[in-house]
Amino acid sequence: MTDLNAESSLGQGTREMPHCRVCGSDATVVASIHGGYSGRDFSLARCARCGYAFIADPWLDFEQIYDERYYAGQGADRSLDYSFELEHPDTTIRAYEWRGIASVVREVAGPLGNSRWIDFGCGNGGLVRYLREHENVDAVGYDEGAIAGRAAEMGIPVSGRAALSDWAGTADVVSAIEVLEHTYDPVAELRTMRTLLRPGGLLFVTTGNAHAHANRLEKWRYVVPEIHISFFEPRTLERAMTEAGFRAEFRSLGRGFDEILTFKVLKSLRVRRRSAVTDVLPRRLIATIGDRIERLSEHPVGWAV
Repeated sequence: MTDLNAESSLGQGTREMPHCRVCGSDATVVASIHGGYSGRDFSLARCARCGYAFIADPWLDFEQIYDERYYAGQGADRSLDYSFELEHPDTTIRAYEWRGIASVVREVAGPLGNSRWIDFGCGNGGLVRYLREHENVDAVGYDEGAIAGRAAEMGIPVSGRAALSDWAGTADVVSAIEVLEHTYDPVAELRTMRTLLRPGGLLFVTTGNAHAHANRLEKWRYVVPEIHISFFEPRTLERAMTEAGFRAEFRSLGRGFDEILTFKVLKSLRVRRRSAVTDVLPRRLIATIGDRIERLSEHPVGWAV
């Protein structure tokens, strides 16, 4: 998980008018959200101008949040098991997501062979390892969570923030898979991603779509206030990308996105291992139903300008 460039704090409710971290407008506190992991209440705010929703008083002790327990599914998000995925890349259902991401980027940007790809917020480096082994891609990852060191020890090229300056302007592709919702200042993080790309390079992100939940954000299960602190509608992400130096493009993401959505559905059902059954599931049908509910494919991609 990324270092989010903000002072540590633990949300205890906010009484001041919060400011939108995307467009700078005044935002409105719309709900109080109880964090089951921390036992604290947090203020959920939303900007009517750009649609950005966010935890106004987040817990920012990242070393404590993203420790070994978190990556083993014993922290704020019990549906995770990055440790299992790191040790068992061939049997985890995450392989469907890795394959889907590669397919989407190939559909959008063209052949992947010999390209330079940086996975920003790479967690255990699973996508990096997949790309290097299956797609002939010069892939590296950035993360500062507790599991990054274990990934590096296993030979996956995962580095911390100090490496980012060395990678500036070298990437054809930057991915940020379920990263932006964890960021305190998403525009700043997107600007960092922009520095890594060559002009014309592709930014591919996945994150929840808050548009379908705008009137009931406090009921959205994606709002886990200890870890998910930024929420984007497609227009919000477009605005944030533009502020960071990208040209946002709304487009079809191809059949690879079916694989990504299939993984997400299986994960929500607490399926962890691949099987003969999961390998033959009807991807198009599952993706159509899942996307009709969550509308994840509506988010834009970004092109470095």
